[in-house]
Amino acid sequence: MFERDRPVTRAFVLHPDLKSDRHRRDADPALEEAVSLAAALPDLNVVGAEIVRLPKLHPGMLFGKGKIAELKVRIKDEAAELVLIDGHVTPVQQRNLEKEWGVKLLDRTGLILEIFSDRARTAEGVLQVEMAALSYQRTRLVRAWTHLERQRGGLGFVGGAGETQNEADRRAIDLQLQSLKAQLAKVVKTRALHRAARAKVPYPIVALVGYTNAGKSTLFNRLTGADVFAKDMLFATLDPTMRQIDLPHGDKIIMSDTVGFISDLPTELVAAFRATLEEVLDADLIVHVRDISHPQSTEQSEDVMAILTALGVSDTAPLLEVWNKVDRLPDEARAGVMTQSARTDDVFATSAITGEGLDALLAAITEKTRDPRTTETLTLGFDAGRERAWLFDAGVVTSEEQTEDGTRLEVFWTALQKERFSRLPE
Repeated sequence: MFERDRPVTRAFVLHPDLKSDRHRRDADPALEEAVSLAAALPDLNVVGAEIVRLPKLHPGMLFGKGKIAELKVRIKDEAAELVLIDGHVTPVQQRNLEKEWGVKLLDRTGLILEIFSDRARTAEGVLQVEMAALSYQRTRLVRAWTHLERQRGGLGFVGGAGETQNEADRRAIDLQLQSLKAQLAKVVKTRALHRAARAKVPYPIVALVGYTNAGKSTLFNRLTGADVFAKDMLFATLDPTMRQIDLPHGDKIIMSDTVGFISDLPTELVAAFRATLEEVLDADLIVHVRDISHPQSTEQSEDVMAILTALGVSDTAPLLEVWNKVDRLPDEARAGVMTQSARTDDVFATSAITGEGLDALLAAITEKTRDPRTTETLTLGFDAGRERAWLFDAGVVTSEEQTEDGTRLEVFWTALQKERFSRLPE
């Protein structure tokens, strides 16, 4: 799906472990995640990875002289062409390290931007990533931005030759940003149309969210019978996909698979993908999928909830928590997880691969999205064909009668359906 014509680039991954940082992540799983990020780009071949213990940061070079010399030997021995640093690197540090090591260098933000650009498919997603990448790149100007004329995905940070001409590049980037903003302004006008389309949907919207690679797309495919790209890879899904599901007892919902979250997500991308996450903002139920087999599952969950809070959706809809990938757990750990989830409200242990626990999850989704129903009588004008069609599509009409004033309908519906009906565009 993501085949490239670029040659494979040999990459060396470094995770700086700053001892003075009280909020630092555990180094081993952090390095593993960084390697997985690199592996998400098919034209990168990770030839080495290392945790670098740091008592303090060195402003100009990030690492101390001795460590830089030691790493230079390692990088040369592995014939690495690109160094990926799992953390923030200032423009000055980047230029100095590139000069010292004689290789290209990319920090965590740059790598995630590269992946997002490689995977974005919608017009708005592509434009927003392009703007975020240019804003990031403008402060650095360490690569020629040849990606603007690319025939394939990717930002051009990885692979491809290029030298910077600071002022010319900066002016050109500013002009390109202006052009992208103008294009984006046109695309953004479609958001109102998307919201109106969602308002026409007579069924509850259930959004799958979770840390990247938690198994959301696999679960989505299992529940919907869809064929969404699902792979053991970070950021396998970027653009949202929505499908209708027939729940037990005949209820229907719309399920949305969304972009995976990640710790230290670049702030540029949180803003850039706010529109991509509108399915979460409008959701009637949020299903938080966790990889319960991951050693950092709790920390990943905290990262997801922090981003949901930043988006302003943490209190707008009920939430179910899915502890996915129980099939990967050893027997003893699996038994403990199953017992704990059974004792905890709104938590479900599942395996999207084997299907274990999905019946209980679907039953809970049914209960959460099925409100108490009331009977009301509506009178619609003869020109209200769209409203009438919506009510019949929702299956809430129990009787219909033609009167002098219009069509009188008796409906048996939930508060959610009534609220959605009231939001239909005039």
